[in-house]
Amino acid sequence: MSRELEIVLNSIWPLLKAGLAVTIPLSLISFAIALVIAVITALVKLSNFKILKFIFSTYVWIFRGTPLLVQLFLVFYGLPKAGITLDPWVAAIITFSLNTGAYASESIRASILSIPKGQWEAAESLGMTYWQLLRRVIAPQTIRISLPPVTNDFIDLVKGTSLAASITIAEMFMIGQQIVAFTYEPLAIYSLVAILYLIFVSILTIIQGKLEKYASKYI
Repeated sequence: MSRELEIVLNSIWPLLKAGLAVTIPLSLISFAIALVIAVITALVKLSNFKILKFIFSTYVWIFRGTPLLVQLFLVFYGLPKAGITLDPWVAAIITFSLNTGAYASESIRASILSIPKGQWEAAESLGMTYWQLLRRVIAPQTIRISLPPVTNDFIDLVKGTSLAASITIAEMFMIGQQIVAFTYEPLAIYSLVAILYLIFVSILTIIQGKLEKYASKYI
């Protein structure tokens, strides 16, 4: 067995373990919070509350207009200068949630806007309150329409968690860097890291397809 192959085989489990113990949980927690942020942001931006609209629009503008890596550095390395020191996990979850929430909010807002006005008017003519209208008429259609772009945001988030290595979180990419520093085999190890990310994303893509099929079964 060649040295490179032996290193690759010995590296699979440490990398996979980091992916299952750090990359996936970090992605799921951040995405769950991001979804809440995205729905609130989308509803506020569609409301008539001008001050809130300005605040949430500014938030989306900032997080869509600046690199994720810079946001991570600001939260983890910058905030301690203002007296706010965060655990690396907390800093990563806050940053990833806010970043993904900003992008997902635009997908959800666009999905809501794509629903014909006639449906809003028909629901109102039946005496539905605003919240009943959202829950019974708008939400089911919005979920189906926004599913592809929002799941794409989740896939981007999974890949983006590799940046957590820059704030000392030992996720899959950082473990790969540590193995490279020990073995001096960057081509083999980084290729293995890329393959593992590709496997994770491929699984998510399959799940995305099944969710889209399920959401469209009554159309």
